[in-house]
Amino acid sequence: MADSLFPELTHYNTFLGALKTRIRTAQIRAALAVNQELILLYWHIGREILQRQKEEGWGTKVIDRLANDLKREFPDMTGFSSRNLKYMRTFAEAYPDEQVVQRYAAQVPWRHNQVLLEKLKSSEKRIWYAQKSIENGWSRDVLVLQIESDLYTRQGGAITNFERTIPSPQSDLAQQLIKDPYNFQFLTLSSDAQERDLERGLVEHIRTFLMELGMGFAFVGSQYPLEVSGKEYRIDLLFYHVPLHRYIVIDLKMGEFEPQHSGQMSFYVAAVDNILCTDRDDPTIGIILCKSKDRTTVEYALQGTHQPIGVSSYQIESKLPQSLEEKLPTIEQLELEIAIATAELSKQIQERDSKDT
Repeated sequence: MADSLFPELTHYNTFLGALKTRIRTAQIRAALAVNQELILLYWHIGREILQRQKEEGWGTKVIDRLANDLKREFPDMTGFSSRNLKYMRTFAEAYPDEQVVQRYAAQVPWRHNQVLLEKLKSSEKRIWYAQKSIENGWSRDVLVLQIESDLYTRQGGAITNFERTIPSPQSDLAQQLIKDPYNFQFLTLSSDAQERDLERGLVEHIRTFLMELGMGFAFVGSQYPLEVSGKEYRIDLLFYHVPLHRYIVIDLKMGEFEPQHSGQMSFYVAAVDNILCTDRDDPTIGIILCKSKDRTTVEYALQGTHQPIGVSSYQIESKLPQSLEEKLPTIEQLELEIAIATAELSKQIQERDSKDT
């Protein structure tokens, strides 16, 4: 009988795997749709409260009464406390344009929006961090970490020669790729640590390091060997940036930037371009990470270089208050965050490649 037939196990597993992926995707989309509707509901409630208070002179006590009435009418719904209604009012006041709410604020959970309201006064910064949360899949704790470490200011702050060595708009994208300073507070190094100690620490916590570097970085190796004219040279850290289609060479320095560092990096970049790069790869970028730097010295050193090179500093000591450090995610939690973000990046790359073909 036909009902007794069963497909080959390989075909069935493939079919089952495809169904699982589709179901999970549908669940994620449904959750996002619910979140968007909830955020827009909160915005409309907040706007109505604002209008009544302005037009009819309602006081703050009305919010307490409103909270009790709403909870009585909708006992199965959370979110109608007096405190949350006041957040809704602040939320509507911070985002007067509904289109902005739909495009940015409604794409992240309500607790993310509460963080943005509490910690940021600038609308521009709120939108920027909301965008980064969407792009990187940050949890609330990671969002707090990025705000407290001032990622907005650090992003794109390195001294580079990209404007001269990389065609636009790739030069702008590459500039935003590099931060200054990098935050290595997850490392514990002694005062007499050497560059290899710094390298080992970053490799041991590679997932956390990748999160600090940003989305798109793939780790290729440490002390990566390159043979030039029969002599072996080793690169401290080698990465590949998937969206930019470029190798990224990182050279670690425990002290202050010196002019000869740019010459050494130029050699590494040229070697990678000639030995590793294929026709599909764009020219390699070099990043010199040092403990400190003088801007004028760096600018002079980069003037004569033809390879794209950036110079950034890093901070190992934590400058965050103790109360915040206790709330920050553990390394394990950060590793989970980067794993989720990496999976999302892989999905985006696959979708992009399928469109290209």
